Amino acid sequence: MLRLSISFITIITLFFFTACGNNSNVKKTNKKVSNSKSKEIDSAVTVIESSEEIENEFVLTEENAIDFFFEYAKEVKETKAKLTTSLGSFTIELYDNVPYHKGNFIYLIKEGYFDNTQFHRIVGDFIIQGGNSDDKQTSRKRRKIGRYLLPPDTRKGHKHHRGTISMPSSERDNPHKLASPYEFFIVVTKPGSYHLDGSYTPFGRVIEGMDVVDKINQVDVDDGDWPMRNIYILKAEVF
Repeated sequence: MLRLSISFITIITLFFFTACGNNSNVKKTNKKVSNSKSKEIDSAVTVIESSEEIENEFVLTEENAIDFFFEYAKEVKETKAKLTTSLGSFTIELYDNVPYHKGNFIYLIKEGYFDNTQFHRIVGDFIIQGGNSDDKQTSRKRRKIGRYLLPPDTRKGHKHHRGTISMPSSERDNPHKLASPYEFFIVVTKPGSYHLDGSYTPFGRVIEGMDVVDKINQVDVDDGDWPMRNIYILKAEVF
């Protein structure tokens, strides 16, 4: 009788643990399914949010650029910019009375556009021109920011003295000398290149580091005025 009781207890015990084990397996399986569904939902939400972000992303155009930079220039507090290049750094003071061009330059710096672009055109004893590059990253940045031009603003009393930073006109069909917003040039000529007055818009001047500008202007170039070794703008910042 004692042996029978022990056997019966043993069977009940085994049955209890087996049932518990099965329940545990079911819970683990359900948990994995739940996590999988959760990940699918999270992924779907991420895709929707990314799509909305792309749709709502601000892009500059010919239609909105003028109004945008006119208002933007009123809000910014910065008046100077520092460009650190592979040959040293220099500081630029920006003019307040050319709001489109000042605002554009500050905006592009804050967007990180000029970082890792190059001084792609150098004409000895005349100018250094920067803001372009032959790598794909620069083209991607331009597409993200937008496609637009800026009107000339040449009657504010600024001349193309040595050290003046100005904006070149676009290479597109451009009889009105609309400015290419992604590039700039700095005058190296002593005392200046005044034949440029009236055609291009000065929007600042180099106040520190003109020796670095001269150093850039002295590098060897090819037949197209492109430097034989790349001169990079490593970092552009405003303050």
